[in-house]
Amino acid sequence: MLRIKDRKQQHLFDPWQFLSPKRREILEQGWPGFFHNHILDELPVEKLALLFPSDQGRPTKELNTVLGALSLQQTFDLTDREACEQLAFNLQWHYALDLYEESDEAKYICPKTLWTMRILATELRLENDLFDTVAVKLAEMFKVDTRLQRQDSVHIRSNMARLGRIGIFVKGIDRFLVNLKRHHPILYGRIDEELIQRYHGEKARQCFAGVKPSESKRVLSDVAGDLYRLATQFAANRQVADMNSYKLLCRIVKDQLDVHDDGTVEVKAPKQIRSDSLQNPSDPDAAYSGHKGQGYQVQIMETYSEHESAAKDPGQLNLITHVEVEPACRSDAQALLPAIQATLETGLAPEQVQADSLYGSDENCQQAAELGVEVISPAMGVEKRESGNLSDFQFLANGHVDKCPAGHEPALRKKKKDRYTQGFEIDLCEKCLLVSDCVVKRKAKFFCLNYTEKNLRIAKRRQYERSEQFRQKYR
Repeated sequence: MLRIKDRKQQHLFDPWQFLSPKRREILEQGWPGFFHNHILDELPVEKLALLFPSDQGRPTKELNTVLGALSLQQTFDLTDREACEQLAFNLQWHYALDLYEESDEAKYICPKTLWTMRILATELRLENDLFDTVAVKLAEMFKVDTRLQRQDSVHIRSNMARLGRIGIFVKGIDRFLVNLKRHHPILYGRIDEELIQRYHGEKARQCFAGVKPSESKRVLSDVAGDLYRLATQFAANRQVADMNSYKLLCRIVKDQLDVHDDGTVEVKAPKQIRSDSLQNPSDPDAAYSGHKGQGYQVQIMETYSEHESAAKDPGQLNLITHVEVEPACRSDAQALLPAIQATLETGLAPEQVQADSLYGSDENCQQAAELGVEVISPAMGVEKRESGNLSDFQFLANGHVDKCPAGHEPALRKKKKDRYTQGFEIDLCEKCLLVSDCVVKRKAKFFCLNYTEKNLRIAKRRQYERSEQFRQKYR
């Protein structure tokens, strides 16, 4: 049965009048007052309420209290037991969540209920709504200037054990056997007894933990064969195919094995394993980054100030406007536009974003400009400064070359669609001291320079990067 306190109902008497004026002032001016006055009424309880019947079953815990407790737990980095204790005894939590009644029904929640509610909230992705609500309120209350923002990613490691390939295979098989025995005992009985004894149970898994390096290749091949036979044995069974543990088994086959036409399997070489392959059956969303290892990455966009004095001003708030958790294998190049679009939806969009070169691809800069956002980022790649480059030329406003690095104007300027052709006099170029390192190529009538509009945009960005103005902005 659904239970939600009507937050619009007014009190005849102030329920917090038992507090002394000084303590009430401290609570009101601190985070409890901010949460009580601006966040509590904005919690997405209506989305969580959809999971519960309104008139059947046992009453739920009051949903404003539940979502508020979950938010404060993450804010203060508390365990479930610690969060339950804070909810039961901490006056700051009581004031923030508007819990003035002295009853277990109002101020007590058991760790199991808190855990269950967090799972439900996570499945509904309510963390995004909670974050956006708080970010928008903070920006409004503190008048945060969101015009200038920066974006970067942070790697976070998974709490699950880092497994080798044998460990992944064995754990995947064991998890499947456990679930199959629980849900389909008849089908479980059809599996070869020797295979069950080899992989099922704690002692069986420990046997593979002590494999000698000299035997690892043979053991890996044997385990891979067992895993593939187990996957093919139940491939035609729809009930088994719908099990998550079986899907993980099939994912391991796809990630780690080459299946030949004759039915034999071969373990892929390590270099053939994709970075989004399964790292641990207990953490199927984790991936691998070649630079940072297993885990996840978090995309963060935040405001900043150009002036040191403003950054030190306690009244100037730097606000995180966007957070997105991704697999570690995801490229930063794919993260900029979703972040800008997300901030546009919340009204916290920037006018200018600073980011590393991976975020600043030409395509990203063009699409961001269409959304009204300027991207300040070094162009990807490194120019070979010992030789000539397109960025060494001077350009006119229409995209044609004004002068070459030696100061000569082209005799021919031509454009077809998005391709430019600039022709320089042969006599001038042959006598030029820079011709050996120049990017122009000799043709029948001219020394020609060919480039596209994309090449032009990147060249102009590289010219801007060498300026003091860019260094001051990007520093």
